[in-house]
Amino acid sequence: MLTVRPAGPGDAGDICALLNAVDMIEIGRPETDLHEVEADLNHPDADLATDSWLAHDGGRLVAYGMVWPEGEPGLVGADQYVLPEHQDAAARMLRLMEVRAREMAGGVPGSLRMQLNTEPTLDTALLTARGWQTVRRYQVMVRSLDPAAALPGEAPAGLSLRHCGTAEEDRRRAHALVEDSFAEHFGHVHRDYEAWLDHYSFRDLDWSLVWIASLPGEGDVGVVLSRDDRTSMAWVNHLGVRKDQRGRGIGGHLLRHAFAFYAARGRDTLGLGVDTLNATGALALYEAHGMSTHYAVNTWELPLHSKG
Repeated sequence: MLTVRPAGPGDAGDICALLNAVDMIEIGRPETDLHEVEADLNHPDADLATDSWLAHDGGRLVAYGMVWPEGEPGLVGADQYVLPEHQDAAARMLRLMEVRAREMAGGVPGSLRMQLNTEPTLDTALLTARGWQTVRRYQVMVRSLDPAAALPGEAPAGLSLRHCGTAEEDRRRAHALVEDSFAEHFGHVHRDYEAWLDHYSFRDLDWSLVWIASLPGEGDVGVVLSRDDRTSMAWVNHLGVRKDQRGRGIGGHLLRHAFAFYAARGRDTLGLGVDTLNATGALALYEAHGMSTHYAVNTWELPLHSKG
């Protein structure tokens, strides 16, 4: 018998196991770490009692869903994971998520957005029947690292890098550079510094893994924000260059620096995500530096109106 209840902090282990089971089906290996799930369950803008759902069948967790406000009027984010033989749970959870998302939107026309693997365990016919449609594709790209081959290469003339370390001023500069370089990207939501830290769970970030690029006479021109807390690979959250400084090789040098740093650190893989329609040429940059597609996800969107 299917039962549905809200998630709680104590459910993190079971949710992680579910997500890794979905990973195995969709991408061939488990890539979800427990701390990622714990961070989701502590999302600063979500109330687990009203914004999360666990579906159990005979005591087994078979589906998990969550919604949260994205910081813009009417825009709501969502996650849903389901075992393929339990589409009834997926359908029930979708209804609950959509109702709550409309409440969050507060009558403002908006949208509910969710990312799913291009070959998901969720039957996408359930989505299209309810008015969802795909609006964007996002690729997770990876590159194998070899200490003998992952060299940073020559930097653009005058370019220097510094890591943020413990300097609060540099952390704020990293945030400002991300906001500047991603301002025109699809789905980017402006957040002030404190909200940004909370949204991405950056308060406990190792800031020595964040580097800022500077040029004489131009000041800070780019940033790469990386992390080394995933089991499967090192990860780049953000790599951005100020709009007025693009085309000078800064992004490529930041990427090569990350390759070299993590190869020396003993990592064998580095990954990142990219919008395939990114107008800055990021996809071509990553491909030119030997990165290849690990898997792809589609952004699905449901228009939200005041009534379901």
